[in-house]
Amino acid sequence: MSAVDTTTPSDNTRTVLLCGVGGQGTITAADLLARAAAAAGLDVKVSEIHGMAQRGGAVTTVVRFGDKVQSMVADPGCCDAVVSFEKMEALRNVAFLKSDGFLLVADDSIKPLPVACGMADMPAGIDESLVSHDATVIPATELAVQAGNIKTENVVLLGALENVLHFGKDVWTKVIEGRVPPKTIESNLKAFSLGFESVVASE
Repeated sequence: MSAVDTTTPSDNTRTVLLCGVGGQGTITAADLLARAAAAAGLDVKVSEIHGMAQRGGAVTTVVRFGDKVQSMVADPGCCDAVVSFEKMEALRNVAFLKSDGFLLVADDSIKPLPVACGMADMPAGIDESLVSHDATVIPATELAVQAGNIKTENVVLLGALENVLHFGKDVWTKVIEGRVPPKTIESNLKAFSLGFESVVASE
């Protein structure tokens, strides 16, 4: 697992692509990541949201951060990390990952509409493909339930991502406390810790 270098002063711009299905919290996760990068003293740019977030369609967004972010270009092979809320979306977007990048995937599969309607079958070999791409797959939904709030799956993934970002727990704590509804702060902080520990335990 390669670290996403956030400390090197020369050309240290890093790119993280987040992808999932509308309603999974992808957009909120991108916002939290951008806030954490800014709180860590970095310049940040966030792409426009691509996809149908309100309709359960595929959603992708890109967060870039560094000393000075010059552009929002996110071409194939340029992302330091791809964070996917769902297995199929991980495979759809893996081409954007650098050869030494970090592929983080929630252990969830959401049936595309043609499959759900019985018009097509789920593609075979999804898990094998993720293994071939050296993906780090974590039980994000299970950990969110363990944290006490299934809607914290996105924060579980951010906790796991912190293993390569190294922004620091204090940064994330302040960002989470300032962004989520007050009554969910405790469950979100627990979700973050569980996500972080899930990657540490798998190493």
